Amino acid sequence: MTTSSQPDTSQNASAQKDERYKARQQKVKAEIDARVDAAQEEKGLFLIITGNGKGKSTSGFGTIARAVGHGQTCGVGQFIKGTWDCGERALLEQHGVHFAVMATGFTWETQNKAADTQAAQETWAECKKMLADARYDVVLLDELTYMVTYGYVELDEVVEAITQRPASQSVIVTGRGAHRTLIELADTVSEVRNVKHAFESGVKARKGIDW
Repeated sequence: MTTSSQPDTSQNASAQKDERYKARQQKVKAEIDARVDAAQEEKGLFLIITGNGKGKSTSGFGTIARAVGHGQTCGVGQFIKGTWDCGERALLEQHGVHFAVMATGFTWETQNKAADTQAAQETWAECKKMLADARYDVVLLDELTYMVTYGYVELDEVVEAITQRPASQSVIVTGRGAHRTLIELADTVSEVRNVKHAFESGVKARKGIDW
């Protein structure tokens, strides 16, 4: 009795699939390696995190935490939410992060433009000192966009302070409605889109998640 051997088509197909996958990944690696090789400029970055979604400040503070983990010196200018219990501030101040906090809280609660403007200007004055100080590796200007929108801080002052900062210093600005001038000036701009939010369904803000 004789037996005939048939080619294992499924094995061949699998091998061909693996080869195609390998070829695609090699192409991707070559493209990424080329981009990494081309990106050789060393400088501090200006980043904007804007949009209507939740997570802008969280992302900014996450970057500060990352920098602190690398032993870098960081500062934070915190606008709008200054009267809230802030988990990030409670943690990061223990690691030497300097905070300049606008102590009036949400502007719609104070309903006093003169007082809010003064508080914003005082906080901004502290922020300008950090932006001019080469000892700071990263400075977060949390929710500064609102101060520009409301006219509490002049856009030209913000642009001047950011453009004149030490060359190795990175700056992060967060908040909705970032001015187009700041967007054009920034090296990296991320927009957080709102898909859904628990608050819109009547869910109370939660410690450890929302603040």
